[in-house]
Amino acid sequence: MTIPGVPRARSGKVRFCAVILTASLLTAVTPSPGKSATQAPGIAALNAADNAYMTLQYSHADSLYKAMLDTTPDNTDLYWKLSRLNICIAESIKPEETARRMPYYTKAVEYARKAVAIDSNSAAGHTWLAAALAVKSDKIGNKEKLKRAREIKRELDKAISLNPNDDVAWSILGSYHRQISHIGWFSKFIGNTFVGEMPEGNAEMAEKAFRKAISLNPRAIRHYHELALLYIDLDRKPEAVRILKTALNKPVLMKSDIRRIDEIRQLIRKLEE
Repeated sequence: MTIPGVPRARSGKVRFCAVILTASLLTAVTPSPGKSATQAPGIAALNAADNAYMTLQYSHADSLYKAMLDTTPDNTDLYWKLSRLNICIAESIKPEETARRMPYYTKAVEYARKAVAIDSNSAAGHTWLAAALAVKSDKIGNKEKLKRAREIKRELDKAISLNPNDDVAWSILGSYHRQISHIGWFSKFIGNTFVGEMPEGNAEMAEKAFRKAISLNPRAIRHYHELALLYIDLDRKPEAVRILKTALNKPVLMKSDIRRIDEIRQLIRKLEE
């Protein structure tokens, strides 16, 4: 899978999180019970950092969030938001610049692990850990994807059990199932041989997850784009075009959405030829 930021999407290239996460990466996940921002000192500072993030001032948001690490070291929300931010920064970098992206993905994993270590009931922490693992493993290769697949699925299941209304988790789950559904018998054999039992996933579950994500957050471009890519995989081109055109009417919520919109327009032109 490549979230919420978006590497170049093509119907023939399968990714775990084409943009972790993606327009939905921008949306705030409802903090879970525990050591949340509302219970910790520095809420004004956290709000300022959130505002910088929401207005796409990623560098400023990064400095504001990091300034809080010493003063509120046990704030779960701070860590998952740093994880989310690092994914967004990475995804705003050109897709071909993998070396520049990778340090941000690594930080995203570290921050998300810290979030769930502080509060194992943080739905957002589990969501962003799944997202970070997905985008990082996608850049390393298929073997790493297979190794991480089970952990990603476990984190998504935990996130959704804690917060069934988390559209980001549902969207990543859709990408997960789409990814697994593309693995042929030979890849499954290789996976079983070197990784262990292959995870289960299919196109029907992917569609259901994407549809759920859209129902929860109809503003997120990523949800529509990934669903359309699934329809292209299934040779359901008229539906794909309709979904892609719907996506073009949604707001730009992330820097990477600009590139995603361009990709959507190219896809529409190609499908309508």
